Amino acid sequence: MLIGYARISTNDQNLDLQTDALVTAGCEKIFTDVASGAKSERRGLQDALEFLRPGDVLVVWKLDRLGRSLRHLIDTVAELQSKEMGFRSLQENIDTTTSGGKLFFHIFGALAEFERDIIRERTNAGLASARARGKQGGRPRMMEKKEIEMARSLHSSKTYSIKDICKTLGISKATLYRYIQS
Repeated sequence: MLIGYARISTNDQNLDLQTDALVTAGCEKIFTDVASGAKSERRGLQDALEFLRPGDVLVVWKLDRLGRSLRHLIDTVAELQSKEMGFRSLQENIDTTTSGGKLFFHIFGALAEFERDIIRERTNAGLASARARGKQGGRPRMMEKKEIEMARSLHSSKTYSIKDICKTLGISKATLYRYIQS
């Protein structure tokens, strides 16, 4: 029996492309996850692995949908093989039920990990470059130093209500408390 597994990283993405390909490939049951590939806890993958029986084949649309790293891919496929189960990747045309498929699996796994490492390196280099130019990442601060001092002063005077202070400064209660306590 062919068992499919599809994963997207965020809710903004869509599983349709992967699930359509898995159905076309003949998968009788498909498990899904919405989780980063780097996360170790993926309920859909765990359910798929528990559902598989000897002789079944786990099918994914692309190698990077299955593993967090080359080591994780190899361990997962080795675990499947030890239980007399196969693995197929549709995009890379890998089928570990054949000796050639096993070879291609290892090669493509290494290339997929290499690609992820390159992306990570580019991202980190871009962030370092932005920091060197004085840009700071993350969410902008809601209040500047003068506004924080004003909020603390108004709050400590006990003349104004929290609601009035928030309305005057255009902030929420949570923001006010966060800044006056820091």
